[in-house]
Amino acid sequence: MGRLEGKVAVITGAAGGIGRVASARFVAEGCRLVMVDLSTEQLEQAAADLDPDRVEICEADVSSVQDSQRYIKAAVDRFGGIDILVANAGIEGQVARIVDYDVEEFDRVIAVNLRGVWLGIKYAFPQMIERGGGSIVVTSSTAGVTGSAVLSAYNASKHGVIGLMRSAARDGARQNIRVNTVNPCPVETRMMRSIETGIDGDDAQSVYERIQDSIPLGRYADPAEIANLMLFLVSDESSYLTGGVYMADGGSTS
Repeated sequence: MGRLEGKVAVITGAAGGIGRVASARFVAEGCRLVMVDLSTEQLEQAAADLDPDRVEICEADVSSVQDSQRYIKAAVDRFGGIDILVANAGIEGQVARIVDYDVEEFDRVIAVNLRGVWLGIKYAFPQMIERGGGSIVVTSSTAGVTGSAVLSAYNASKHGVIGLMRSAARDGARQNIRVNTVNPCPVETRMMRSIETGIDGDDAQSVYERIQDSIPLGRYADPAEIANLMLFLVSDESSYLTGGVYMADGGSTS
C-alpha cells in the first residue's frame, strides 16, 4: 500500500512547478486527487500521465469564494470527501520597491496568496471534520520569515500564511486536523525565472548565479524535494506535527 492509500487530496496551483510534481507523487502513493489551477489546458497537460480514475481537474481562482467552494465540492462529489489540502497556489507579483509598487497589484497578490489559503482552509475544514480529521499543508517561503526590498507584497503574503497556519492549527487540533507550512528557498520553477528577470531583465543569469551562491547548499531546490516534504506532512507519518514552519531552504535561514 502507498503512503496515501485511501486518502482524498486537493492541491491548488497543481499545474505549476511544485504542484505538478506533488500531484504525481501523491497519486503514486495511492491517493485520489483534485488538481486545481487557473487553466484547464495546463491542468490537462499536468494530469496527462496520471491515472484518470484517480484524478479530477478543476479550473478555479482560489481568491474567489465561489470557485473555492466549487473545488471543495468537486472533491466531495467525485471522491466522497477530503482528507488532505495542499494550499500551494501563489503568485510572485511585481518586482519593485514599495514606492513604485502598484496598489492593485499588491491587492491581487494578497488575494491569491493569503485570502486564497484562508478560503481553502475555511471550506475544507467541515469536510475534514466529517471524515475524522485531515492534514493541510500551506506553501509559504523563505520570504515568509525574511524580508526583501523588491517583493513586499509577496513577503507580506508569505508571512501572513504562517500566522494563518498557526491559528488554523489551534482551531483544528481538537478535530484532528493538522496544519503546517512548507517554506522553500528558490526552486527551479517558472516563478523564479520571473523574479530573476524582474530584478535584472538584461542579465537574469547573473541574478540566478548570485542567488544560488547565497544558498549554503549552493543550488536551487528541485520541485521534487519540496513535494517530498509535503508528502511527509500530509501522511500519517507526521501524525503529531501541527502548527509547524518547515524550512526547505538549503540552509538559507540557518
